Amino acid sequence: MKKQKPKKRKKQNTVYIEVTKDGPYLVFGNPPVQQEIITPNKYGQSWSYLKGETYNEMNSKEPIALCRCGQSQKKPFCDGSHKCGFNGTETASKEPIIKNVKVYKGLQYTLLDNEVYCAFARFCDAFGKIWNLIEQNDEKSQKIALIEARRCPAGRLIIKDNKTGNILELKLKKSISVLEDPRLGISGPLYVKGNIPVKDAKGQFYEIRNRQTLCRCGQSCNKPFCDGSHSTIRFQDGLTLPKNLRK
Repeated sequence: MKKQKPKKRKKQNTVYIEVTKDGPYLVFGNPPVQQEIITPNKYGQSWSYLKGETYNEMNSKEPIALCRCGQSQKKPFCDGSHKCGFNGTETASKEPIIKNVKVYKGLQYTLLDNEVYCAFARFCDAFGKIWNLIEQNDEKSQKIALIEARRCPAGRLIIKDNKTGNILELKLKKSISVLEDPRLGISGPLYVKGNIPVKDAKGQFYEIRNRQTLCRCGQSCNKPFCDGSHSTIRFQDGLTLPKNLRK
């Protein structure tokens, strides 16, 4: 009898992000890195995402180095520009995001809000602002509040079901999105999805979260996470938008 050849095991790459000291994000495990555009509804309010360009392939060499100083000429990838004096000192807390939230209780859901992690994506402003919607006692307002919270890329906004006490999160695949905000004419942070671990420059992990945004303009006061500074400095990465969104 012929001996059967043992089946080759598929390579199991562990997906995680490592923040380097005053340098780029090193991405291991080859998750998809793609452009994603914040798009408005007919009232001009942030409401959905549109897929753009994909920047890596599954057979890409790892780690992938993504720019976090905001100065690279090869965005979203690092080109060494951080060596010209970028201060990437990390200041974010290792505490769970839920520890320092403000609580807004509604009829069906409770909104938990940690504003330190705001990425200024503005999904929370649609249809009368989420903080007002959650406290209104009609089913439509509660439903819209749930949608808005789940679309918050930073995970700043969290919805809890009042009956079960469960946090209501969408199941997101591991991926990294390079956010663009053409309505404001600015570029946003890296939208990290699907519980991808983030390790700091000293080798310690931050809380693993389903939704989080990493600063890529270099100006956040809550590094490595986004605090909305890209909107203040009018950060633009120069990447090409889909044809239907170009001016």
